[in-house]
Amino acid sequence: MIHTARSRMIIITTFVVTILAAVIAIGLGSVHISIPDILSTIVNGRNNEGVYTTIIWDIRLPRVLLALIIGASIAISGALLQAVMGNPLADPGLTGVTSGAAAFVLLILLANPELTHLIPLAAFTGGLIAAAIVYALAWRRTGITPITIILSGVAVNALCGGVIGFLSILYSDRLPSAVQWMNGSLAAKGNASLHMIYVYAIIGWILSIFAIRKANIIRLGDQVATNLGESVTRIRIMLSILAVFLAAISVAAVGMISFVGLIVPHMARLLVGSDYKYMLPMSMAMGAIVLLIADTGGRTLFAPLDIPAGILMAVIGGPYFLYLMRKRAF
Repeated sequence: MIHTARSRMIIITTFVVTILAAVIAIGLGSVHISIPDILSTIVNGRNNEGVYTTIIWDIRLPRVLLALIIGASIAISGALLQAVMGNPLADPGLTGVTSGAAAFVLLILLANPELTHLIPLAAFTGGLIAAAIVYALAWRRTGITPITIILSGVAVNALCGGVIGFLSILYSDRLPSAVQWMNGSLAAKGNASLHMIYVYAIIGWILSIFAIRKANIIRLGDQVATNLGESVTRIRIMLSILAVFLAAISVAAVGMISFVGLIVPHMARLLVGSDYKYMLPMSMAMGAIVLLIADTGGRTLFAPLDIPAGILMAVIGGPYFLYLMRKRAF
């Protein structure tokens, strides 16, 4: 009971900190805006004309909301994949989901730009195919081990990287328009990108809540799940599709952002334990704030340059992944 109360308090505190961080992030930039002015502008909506109204409603608020939504979605995706594959080193990037989705999206952006309305579907299809290949390659009769996941992910990432490289050379004249997207940048992402993703994200979050019980069952092991009368294969397929869906919509909106799905669930597990009833909402809140910090740091610390959040996450996540590998002695 004490542990439950403590976990709930940590989750609530993290959500409050995330909201405060979002307000602060809106105020940071080449034009500094105070918190009272931010709150006043948001409360009054677009009724007041002025520079602050344009900056907040058309530029910073959509970008901040995108960072929160995408960070939360990728973190939930990583947490679900870790349950499906039975190890804490699985995430959309390492398992090839991100690169698979990116390859299909880039095919539209470069080869068929007139079909941009199909980008979410293309991202989902590419991610699902990549996840299926990784799962098929990693599966052994004794189960899935971290090393088989990593090796399979490396193979799929290499394959998708080759496709991305080929498309980049074939359509080099159109590449500049996709460079920011390929690096996972939220720059120049406005209300159009926000409107494209938020409905899908909410659907994915709601489905994730209903998937908590199944995730808890599968993390106990195949034998326990079978003894409880559950179909292990069906649970894995269901959770995998949901994880790919959440990762794919994120790729469709802003491109490839790695390691959020690896780092955040691991940190959440350390804080509130392995029960997905607490770990999933904690991952959601922490994923939102981690990506928000990365994006805000990228656009403010290196001004006037706007460093993509995907690059910063790779710089931070790479060493952390090596630390986890070293710690677990794989």
